[in-house]
Formats: sequence, structure tokens, C-alpha cells
Amino acid sequence: MHFGRYFSSLIAIYAFILLEIFLIRPKFIYFAVILIDLLIVYAAKRLAERSLIDKALWNIAILPVVFCSSLVAYSVLLPKTNLILSQALLLLNAGFLFFYFRAVYFYLILPSAEKNIGLENISLYGNFLSFFFISSTIYGLQSFLNTSIWLLILIFLLLGGLLIYQVFWSNGIAAGERIIYILISCLVLTELAWSIFYLPFNFNVSGFILAIYYYMLVGLVRAYLQNRLNSKTVKLYLGLGFFSIIAILFTARWL
Repeated sequence: MHFGRYFSSLIAIYAFILLEIFLIRPKFIYFAVILIDLLIVYAAKRLAERSLIDKALWNIAILPVVFCSSLVAYSVLLPKTNLILSQALLLLNAGFLFFYFRAVYFYLILPSAEKNIGLENISLYGNFLSFFFISSTIYGLQSFLNTSIWLLILIFLLLGGLLIYQVFWSNGIAAGERIIYILISCLVLTELAWSIFYLPFNFNVSGFILAIYYYMLVGLVRAYLQNRLNSKTVKLYLGLGFFSIIAILFTARWL
């Protein structure tokens, strides 16, 4: 197998097949998720071994593992009759894995400025979607199963911290600058997440609102750490974010 040419395609295809098995036989959910996560870790290990920049496989594996696992958890909450949406999520997962591992390959093994930008973009959008899946899932679990908010918040803190860490890594932010900003960002998002539990929205709306807050916060922190924060950037993130939230509130279905 030619490592650079086929690797990302095979990962995406295998993940798609395993999730199709899950849709056909829902009782195989743990089997499918574990195999996909093992496949991702193996792929990250192969890339780390050949990397010219970073040998830490967890830096590569965090986002795809969280993305796939949270997507599957989110899909469990959706109506089983909505086959179109289920298939769309499977295609989204396969497409993300393909473009992510392709971007990581070029960044770590054939580094260049353009390829680095590609990894930054796919990581940012992948993080946003992962955060949406995570947020919607925790609100769905609380609504449908009355799961303890404390437990859900702890899961949220762990996964949210990993996603923020991955954003900083993919943008080349120095390790020494990450920890304090990860902690501050997690605390801010936790306060927002906790307050949204008491709002009269369904789990999709709540998850989307929190994901927009995440996008604004991480985008501004990232710009600050890269010395790119200015009034134009602040207005862009805040304007886009609050416009999206207002649009959601006007069109959302309230419970």
C-alpha cells in the first residue's frame, strides 16, 4: 500500500463500513466504535512514526477519535426512521476522516505553509462539529434519561479540554501557552453549558448554541495567542456568532 496515496481513503472506507454495520445491527454499536477508534490510533501511530515534526500519536488521534465517537453517540439519539440523516452522518464521518488524515499526512510528512493551513481549517471545523455532537448528546441524555448533570458536566469538561488542546496543537501554538488558556476556556464553557440545561430548548438547539459559543471563544483565544487579535477579528467572531444564535432562537422549535 502506498502510504500517502491510499491511507486516508482506506481509513474513511473502513469507518463507513463499520458504521453501516452499526445502523443495520444497532447492538454492534460498541464493536463498531471500538474498531474505528483502534483504526484511528493505528493510523496515528503510522503517521507519527514517519513524522518530521511531531512524534506524539495522541496529538494526531484526539480529534478523529472524539469526532467519530461523539457522532455515533449523537446518532443514537436521533429517530431510527430518519435514514437520510443517518446516512448523511456516516458520509460526513467518512469525509472528515479522509480530509483530516490527508491534511495531517501533508503537514507531518510533507510540510509546507499551504498544507499547514489545510490542517488548521479541517481541525477548526472538525472541532466545531465534534463540540456540537458532544453538547447535543449531553443535553439529550439529560432530557431522555435524566442523567446526572454533574456526570455530564465532567464528561463535557474532559472532551472539551481535549478539543481545545487539539485546536492549539494544529495551529502550532507552543505547549507552554496552552494549559492556562485551556483551563480558562473550559471553565467559561462549563458555566455556559450548565446554564443552558435550564433553558426550554430541545437537545439540538441547546447543542448548537453552545457550539457557537465554543467557536467564538476558541477563535478569539487562538487569534490572541497567534498575535492576530484586533478589532476586526473580534467584530467578525462576535457578529457572526450572535447573529447565528439569534437566527436559531427565532427559528428553533421550543419544548
